[in-house]
Amino acid sequence: MFLIVSKYLIPKGYRGMTLYPFVIIRNFLDKENKVLLNHEKIHIRQQVELLILPFFMLYFLEYLFRLLQFRDKNKAYRNISFEREAYANENDLNYLQKRKIWSFFRYLKPEKYD
Repeated sequence: MFLIVSKYLIPKGYRGMTLYPFVIIRNFLDKENKVLLNHEKIHIRQQVELLILPFFMLYFLEYLFRLLQFRDKNKAYRNISFEREAYANENDLNYLQKRKIWSFFRYLKPEKYD
């Protein structure tokens, strides 16, 4: 993993982004944020499992599907299975040591919203 700090490469409203093998973060202080870095490391593992390019294709297709489903950009983003896995486990700094391959499949079912 190569860590890059750049406020210009990250879309507004986001703190980090992973493009294997790079993790790009907006704020220099986030270099010490273990939870954020763990979230991005989970994405690194997901990307490697899916051989990188298929990850991005599935991510984009699932985002489009969730956007049609929820008609809300934030709800669509938060319900992408890759994001759900990363957010659910970002606080567990040992998650990657015990994570089973393709664990994101368990997060395909979206959250229920009122």
